[in-house]
Amino acid sequence: MTEINGARILVVDDEETLCSLLREVLSEEGYQVDIATTGEEALSLFNKDPYPLVIADIRMSGMSGLELLRDIKERYLDTQVIIMTSHASLETSVKALRAGAYDYLIKPFDDLDLVTLLVNQALDKVRLIVENSVLIEKLQINNEELEEANNTLHELSIRDGLTGLLNRRHFQQNLSAEVKRSMRHGDTFSLIFIDVDNFKIYNDTNGHVAGDQILIDIGTMLKERLRNDDKAYRYGGEEFVLVLPDTSEEGAAILAEDIRKQIESHPFPNKENQPLKKLTISAGVATFPKDGKTDREIIHSADTALYIAKENGRNMIHIYTGE
Repeated sequence: MTEINGARILVVDDEETLCSLLREVLSEEGYQVDIATTGEEALSLFNKDPYPLVIADIRMSGMSGLELLRDIKERYLDTQVIIMTSHASLETSVKALRAGAYDYLIKPFDDLDLVTLLVNQALDKVRLIVENSVLIEKLQINNEELEEANNTLHELSIRDGLTGLLNRRHFQQNLSAEVKRSMRHGDTFSLIFIDVDNFKIYNDTNGHVAGDQILIDIGTMLKERLRNDDKAYRYGGEEFVLVLPDTSEEGAAILAEDIRKQIESHPFPNKENQPLKKLTISAGVATFPKDGKTDREIIHSADTALYIAKENGRNMIHIYTGE
């Protein structure tokens, strides 16, 4: 549909004199006027390039103005249709209004100013419809952009900026929820606390950029080992934590040992300069509800198990036993 300014108007009537009159009057108003002498011709023109306004006689040979109105409204509801009728056809004009016509004109025209007034009013309605559509579209775009921005901000608020893992704040929120869920359903879940052994030495020897890359790589390895419901977090510094819903102590220990072996054998740059001649991790495993019935208790148990693993020589897994 074309722009409303200098709008295209389709006049449909089998009276050539009346069509010429309307074209002359409306052209003087700045409108582009096309003529069709039958409903079928009008519909063909309309389908090629829809008009914002159609002025059609209600009685024509072949397709009537009422049929044309209904066809147009099915295709383009926003197009306004003015029906022309004689005094003898006012009852039919009421049917046209009920079918969606904007208004009607009675032939012959007593005052051509009334014709242009009605046309201007009909096109004003089209303008409002177009402006409202544009406004709604802009609001939808703005809402989508706002939603996208909010989603981005939310992601930033729960993600660690370096590794892309979930952050400690989100871990504390999620763990509290997992404790409540598991308690409600009588489920078990496990925590694995992980610490990169002698990480300060690696940082001091190779620089912080190299150290950051180690953390990024380990974060990627952790994510790749998890199931859909598992969560990996950067707890702080060189510490990571895994939350494993519906996972027993045995299952968590097996996963922790697999991760330890994977990191121990990974070809990290300059790993041979580490005290153990390789880059390694230590890990502590604790299981709900055996090792704690609150989020604080289960964190303390996993952290204690990690401490024991590091005290016993590093590069090992320790399962919490109540020490």
